[in-house]
Amino acid sequence: MITRKAKTIDLPDIVGLFTGAVRKLKDDGIEQWDEIYPDKGILEEDIVSGQMYLCEIQKTIASAFTLNCNCEAEYGNGKWRFDGSYMVVHRLCVNPSLQNQGIGTKTMIIVEDMLRVHGIKAARLDAFSLNPHALKTYEKLGYRKVGEVNWRKGLFYLYEKAL
Repeated sequence: MITRKAKTIDLPDIVGLFTGAVRKLKDDGIEQWDEIYPDKGILEEDIVSGQMYLCEIQKTIASAFTLNCNCEAEYGNGKWRFDGSYMVVHRLCVNPSLQNQGIGTKTMIIVEDMLRVHGIKAARLDAFSLNPHALKTYEKLGYRKVGEVNWRKGLFYLYEKAL
């Protein structure tokens, strides 16, 4: 997979990626995302701020993610183990037509490698408690649950991994 920063010209394809992912999640009975979150405005902000990345396979978007130091106030509920430098992974989205091929795992390995190169010591994220695919991926990669928060769609787990 080739990883690059998303560009404004990619926005229609990214919106399509997330729309397809929302549909697939709903088909699977997972009410994690909807038309409110993440919406086009949030995705565009991620791109314009230079914080969204795309992983591509033969010029097809395989996955997208946003990487920054921003987190909701509820992250304060976490019993974080690493006080040093960290980044937060947001909105990891795998192309529905490429799911069940290890793309999510490969994407997270890419994220971790990017962070290590920049001297970041830990990765943090939140995951919807009713998304077994995401939970399995993060736990398999060594992320440890450090807390729970309730947001509009329900219970989310806070995860952290030392790099």
